[in-house]
Amino acid sequence: MKKSVLYSAEPDWKTSHPGTHRLIPEQAASWIYEPESITRRLRCLYNNQVDVELLFHQHSLPFLSENQLLKQSSQHYSLIREVMLKSNGNPLILARTVIPIKTLHGAQRILSRLGNKPLGEVIFSYPKLQRLEMQVCKIASSHWLPEITNRTNLHDSIWARRTIYAIKNRQLLVSEFFLPEITGNIINLE
Repeated sequence: MKKSVLYSAEPDWKTSHPGTHRLIPEQAASWIYEPESITRRLRCLYNNQVDVELLFHQHSLPFLSENQLLKQSSQHYSLIREVMLKSNGNPLILARTVIPIKTLHGAQRILSRLGNKPLGEVIFSYPKLQRLEMQVCKIASSHWLPEITNRTNLHDSIWARRTIYAIKNRQLLVSEFFLPEITGNIINLE
């Protein structure tokens, strides 16, 4: 069973600590540490010309660390949604969302029917949305599956964040990968 159309193995995520910010180039850090909706910020920058292309949407087993972060066993299926946010055909962000089945019950059921609607527009409309934990990583271009590399023209490492959000005490995990179109040419720092 396919787990992702972005990559075949998990990136090497690290918990974000106060000093982590200094290790990340400024343009990437401004996206990683954005406290509000990334979608809203993109819409402001690109005059509302932001489209969502659905790449993957199915119930599947998340990667091991995703299940661990969501505190569910490795055998629990979740709804996995992967998208590309674009403006005028230019890729801006790749995103992966893992939504446990228990999170999809009740009012959160809308999360299973987003289609080409940005997730951020939905979850940031909840008045009591909580950000519980964030991790960051830098991903080498070789980590991506060939189709994604070709479609995004990725030749350098990029920065990413993944965040656990809670809506009414029900969690979901959102990973966002910031492409060079919005972060500029990022120097590879180790």
